[in-house]
Amino acid sequence: MNEILSTLALTRLRGLSAAAATAAIRYYGSAAAVWADGGSQSERLARLIDNADARRKAFDRAQQEADYCQEHGVRILTLTDADYPQLLADCGDAPPQLFMQGHVPCNARHSLSVVGTRRITDYGRAMVAQLLQGLAEQMEGVLVVSGLAYGVDICAHRAALQHHLPTAAVLAHGLDRLYPAAHRDDAQRMCAEGGLLTEYFTHTVPDKGNFVSRNRIVAGMTRATLVVESADHGGALITARLAAGYQREVLAVPGRVTDPFSAGCNHLITQGDAMLVTCADDIMRLLGWEPTRATAEAPALLTAYTAEQERVLSCLNLVDAVTFDQLVARSGVPGPRLRVLLFELQAVQAIRVQAGSHYLLA
Repeated sequence: MNEILSTLALTRLRGLSAAAATAAIRYYGSAAAVWADGGSQSERLARLIDNADARRKAFDRAQQEADYCQEHGVRILTLTDADYPQLLADCGDAPPQLFMQGHVPCNARHSLSVVGTRRITDYGRAMVAQLLQGLAEQMEGVLVVSGLAYGVDICAHRAALQHHLPTAAVLAHGLDRLYPAAHRDDAQRMCAEGGLLTEYFTHTVPDKGNFVSRNRIVAGMTRATLVVESADHGGALITARLAAGYQREVLAVPGRVTDPFSAGCNHLITQGDAMLVTCADDIMRLLGWEPTRATAEAPALLTAYTAEQERVLSCLNLVDAVTFDQLVARSGVPGPRLRVLLFELQAVQAIRVQAGSHYLLA
């Protein structure tokens, strides 16, 4: 019996949970074997399989889904498929199947889930960009996994795309729709350098409970989960707890103690539930990753700063913009001379300027 159809049909038996279907597949070694045996391992399963009407409906729905997937270029990965994420397969609650749009390297040697608040701050955006850029400069093919949601999720996907890292979004609905619709263009780009994954059949709507359930896939299919910004509660902390339960590493970016969207990260760190991360080198060190990409030396123009330029740069950071007057006060450099130094630093792209003459490190 076809393993894909057998798996899909098993998950469509009314009254059989995905977890129970997974347990049966593990016990018998395949979904086809479950049907061939009649599910005698479990009285309840045997009763469901013995119901001719239930069997017919389950296989009809399975065939309908398989036809949709074939027509739309969706690949179905079952638990017994070699391309199914093996890290996820090691989790007791792994879904029986995954539907994949695109070409996700599910078993990439290096993988990282990036999660956090939907209400991301400028600090969070800067940290996501900085961390993934740093990884891309030293590593090839790091799979970045998130959930396509607003905030940290979409920032992680976009940063991965920008730096040509494969990235996968785990969805809380079927592949016949996309939520949020505002990220459709990003999802299409991702399918060229990664793709979309879901355990859900078509016609499944993005109910609240599905988001909680999909978090186990985000946490389970990678070697580590990184929390960038999170309040004291929310999906990111649920994902972090799931990752810890799977014996995966949990990393977190610290933030100001007064920032509510860093409270969750700070608590994870102070309670010993996550390791502190401030740069890509931290991630690589904590996960035992060795660089796989040769790094070229930066041009001398970008590194050979004068003492005056260094003084100005020391007054700036990546996140908090500083006004010209604040720079005069902090650096002690007279205004006319400071304008010259700022022009020089802009010329070598060491700093950037925001509206209203606010300065940041590039």
